[in-house]
Amino acid sequence: MTRKTANKFSTEVRERAIRLVLDQEAEHESRRATVVSIASKIACTAQTLNEWVKKAERDSGKPGLTTRHGPRLKALKRENREFRQANEILRKASAYFAEAELDRRHKP
Repeated sequence: MTRKTANKFSTEVRERAIRLVLDQEAEHESRRATVVSIASKIACTAQTLNEWVKKAERDSGKPGLTTRHGPRLKALKRENREFRQANEILRKASAYFAEAELDRRHKP
C-alpha cells in the first residue's frame, strides 16, 4: 500500500516563507540559520523550506536547473542512455557477423 503525501502548505504560505528567507537573510549569520528560524515559525522542516527557496531562485534565473527544464532533461538523459545501449548492441552484433563472415570465407 503506497501513501501519497498531502501538500499541507498552500502556495501563499510557501511564497511568503520564501520571501521571508530572502528578506531576512542579511539579519542572520547564514542562509541555514535564516531557514531554520523561519521554518520553525511556519511549522515545516528546514530542509523543505530550503528546497522551496532553492527552487524559487532557480526559477527566477539564478544558476541551476529550472522546474520547467527538469523533466525534459530527465527524458533526454533516459533517451541518451537507451541510444547508447542500442549502439552497444549493434556494435557487438556487427563484430559477431563480421567474424562469422571471415570464418565462412576461409573454409574450403
